[in-house]
Amino acid sequence: MVTRDATWAYREEFGDRFARTYFRRFGEGVVSSIGVGTYLGDPTDEADDAYHDAIVEALESGVNVVDTAVNYRNQRSERVVGQAVADADVDREAALVATKGGFVPFDGERPDDPGRWIREEYVDSGVVDTDDLVAGQHCIAPDFVEDQLDRSLGNLDLDTIDLYYVHNPETQLAERSAEAVYDQLEDAFTRLEERAAAGDIGHYGVATWDALRVPADDDSYLSLAEIVSRARAAAKRADNAATHFRAVQLPFNVVMADAFTVASQEGSDGAQSTLWFAQDAGLNVFTSASLAQGNLASAGLPEDVADQVSGETSAQRAINFARSAPGVTCSLVGMGSPEHVAENVAAGTYPPLGADSFDAVFE
Repeated sequence: MVTRDATWAYREEFGDRFARTYFRRFGEGVVSSIGVGTYLGDPTDEADDAYHDAIVEALESGVNVVDTAVNYRNQRSERVVGQAVADADVDREAALVATKGGFVPFDGERPDDPGRWIREEYVDSGVVDTDDLVAGQHCIAPDFVEDQLDRSLGNLDLDTIDLYYVHNPETQLAERSAEAVYDQLEDAFTRLEERAAAGDIGHYGVATWDALRVPADDDSYLSLAEIVSRARAAAKRADNAATHFRAVQLPFNVVMADAFTVASQEGSDGAQSTLWFAQDAGLNVFTSASLAQGNLASAGLPEDVADQVSGETSAQRAINFARSAPGVTCSLVGMGSPEHVAENVAAGTYPPLGADSFDAVFE
């Protein structure tokens, strides 16, 4: 489990290599503001090997955040992360390992008949009730979330998952009202609070794609204030003194800046963006799609933005833009091969934009 002392020791070892604010607070510890993402890539042995080497190199170069999900690459990403964390010459307690559950995962490869496989493996076995399954692939019922958490612990070969996300809960809105989804989240959070009390997870949160960056009248919208309220209620139901809900994950980059520009969350002083709401609420924000799934590395940033952001390459400038946003703890970047690691990690040697400079981008 990630600890305060180990992360501060990691910062002492690597901090001088990076610019200001590269390491940021997470609870009592600190984490790098650049993290490894493991979403993209084929479910092959060759991709596994490349990911393994990249994650080891990243951990040994000053990146102590690794993000994955049980469904990424048919559970292969989790298994590679676990092996890489074990193999890296880094204290396990210095690395924040995050994963997610919500989408029904295949095992190793995509089956010839996915629907039949899900029915036999999950429905017929009693893990999933068909009434809880949306789009044939998504479920956040407590028993399923718990089953997925246990699978993730096994895949990662860890005693504790540091940060566990309920994955894209807005998927449930395709068949349920927002109120029903909040009820589902409270039930799932209650189970996660129980598992946190047992030491199986350190903290939990929600990883979203649309929910926290669209206007309030959008069909995919969820209120972060209500999510936090449900987490507090879940902590009480689990007899915990305080909630273990700590983080949100959402897309953020120069062409998907909605989490900063769309004032869809109701704060104490009125409507505000998700990033500002999260900062005021003391939540950690982890941004996904920091390179827009590689597009910003090849196409580059808009010229007027690129001129203001430090970095030698387009990828570095895109990463530094993402981690310059208010309230952002860490920007996740896909690092599917060792060749990507050095360039991405080096982005941290450049300072992020200051608050005024970041605001000026949107004027």
